Amino acid sequence: MPLFALGDGVDDETDKFFSSLPHHKSPTENINLPLTPLNIVKDDSNTTQEIAGESNETETAPSIVEEKNTIDSLLVIKSESRLYLLSKGKIIKEYRVSFGKEPVGHKFKEGDQKTPEGIYTLDYKKKDSTFHRALHISYPNKADKEKARQAGVSPGGFIMLHGQTAGEIGWFSSWAIRFFDWTDGCIAVTNEEIEEICSLVKVGTPIEIRP
Repeated sequence: MPLFALGDGVDDETDKFFSSLPHHKSPTENINLPLTPLNIVKDDSNTTQEIAGESNETETAPSIVEEKNTIDSLLVIKSESRLYLLSKGKIIKEYRVSFGKEPVGHKFKEGDQKTPEGIYTLDYKKKDSTFHRALHISYPNKADKEKARQAGVSPGGFIMLHGQTAGEIGWFSSWAIRFFDWTDGCIAVTNEEIEEICSLVKVGTPIEIRP
């Protein structure tokens, strides 16, 4: 049974955002990126700061990133199992992520357990998610719907960037599950990480998912 509501397709302004960024390879040593609309570089400057007093209050999380480095896009590279939070093309934060149980290839139809690939939008936040907290990814877009229509199948939906579970799990299980692709097509991080991501990322932020 689906857990979430369907989102809308990506709009033209989102496509223009990614198309407007410079086209060249990243000079980073630990990321091997193809030529794409996104120009990302490692932020080697001192752009992050610790939360004052190391408070555990989630409301203070936005202070992790300075105002000049407001997160304006997200990048997922499936082959690296990585999610990157970007500000003006610079990587500000990165996370290890899990995908659908069939991680290779673009999602095509409901039930294929694949994670979509392409440019979408994080169009709403869900605080009462079954998986702790969640950001909805606007799959399927118009192209996804049309391709599925022509094939006579449902494109599926309810694709989220979410945590692990709304209940308590042991620390070892929380750590170990990060190394497996276990979702039905969503992108998963730890509960602590989704709290941080939700505090840093605004609704309407574009997300690109690459193979």
